Amino acid sequence: MAAALNLIDDRRPGRREAALAMLDALERGVAERAARGERRDPTRVGVTGAPGAGKSTLLDALVRRLRARGETVGIAAVDPSSRRSGGALLGDRARVRASALDPGVFLRSMAARERLGGLADATWASVAVLAAVFDHVFIETVGVGQSEADVADLADTLLFVAQPGAGDVLQFMKAGVLEHPDVFVVNKADLGAIAERTASELAAGLALGARRPDGWSPPVLQVSARDARGIDELVDVLDAHRRHLETSGEGAARRRRGREALVASALERRYGSYGIERIGGLEGLRARLREAEDETGFALVLALGREIEAALASGRPASPRSAEAP
Repeated sequence: MAAALNLIDDRRPGRREAALAMLDALERGVAERAARGERRDPTRVGVTGAPGAGKSTLLDALVRRLRARGETVGIAAVDPSSRRSGGALLGDRARVRASALDPGVFLRSMAARERLGGLADATWASVAVLAAVFDHVFIETVGVGQSEADVADLADTLLFVAQPGAGDVLQFMKAGVLEHPDVFVVNKADLGAIAERTASELAAGLALGARRPDGWSPPVLQVSARDARGIDELVDVLDAHRRHLETSGEGAARRRRGREALVASALERRYGSYGIERIGGLEGLRARLREAEDETGFALVLALGREIEAALASGRPASPRSAEAP
C-alpha cells in the first residue's frame, strides 16, 4: 500500500501512466474478489460538514466502534491549504487518535490543493488504494465550498455533520446542505436543547424537500462523539444504507455517475475544454463512457488521454471510436 501511495504522488514524467495502470488493476481486483465472494467491496463513506462541527472526533469514535467489530478502516482526510503559504495543518492525525498505533487503521492525510499530476484529485486515487486493502473507507472533506457536491461523486454514502446552533431551516436550505447527504448527524448532543433544536431544524428542512427517487429517507441523528453516545445507532444506519444501495440498485448507479465525474474532471483538468472537444465534447465523452461500461474510470482516463494527445499533435479531431481502453 505504501508503494502504491508513493506512486500516485510521483510527479516525474512517465509515472502518470504507471499510476493509472496500477489504479485500474486495483479497482478491477476489488470488483473481481467481490464477485467471487472472497471479499466485500468496501463502502466509501464521505464525511462532510462545516469546520468545527467535530468531523474528525466523530470519525475517531466511528473507527473505534468498527475496530471493535474486527473490521479494518482506511481514511482519506483532506485539510484546507493556506492561500498565503500553500501549506496545510493536516490536523486530522491529532484528532483521529485511533489511527496512531492500530495496524487495522490507516489515515492518509492530504492538502486540498494537492493534485495527482493532472490525473485527478488525489483523493480519488487514494480511495482506490485504500479500498483494495480495508473493509471500510472514509473520506473526510474540508467541509467548505463545493466539497459536499464533490465528495458525493466519490462516496457511496454521504454523512453530514452539523454543529449545534448552526442555523435555521432557511439557512440550511440556502447553503444547499440538504440536497446530497444520506445521513445527518448533529454532533455534540451533550449540549442539550441547542442540539435538539438543530436536529429539529434539519428534519423540518428535509420534510420540505422532494422525496428521493431511490426511496431512501435521510435520518437525522443526535450523537456525542466525545461521550461515544449514539455511535452504535450511527453504525447501524450506515449499515442500513449500504443494504439499501445494494437492494435498490442505487449503489451501482452512484458508481456509474462517479466514474463519469472522475473521467470528465481528470481529462478537463489536464487538457482543458479544447482537449475534450477533440473527442466530441462532453456529449461525445458520455457516449464513449456508455460504450465502455466494463472499463474502470482510470483505464478510460489513460486511453482517452492518449487519444486526445494524438489528436492535439495531429491537429485533427480524434475518431469517435478510435481508441480502445487497455
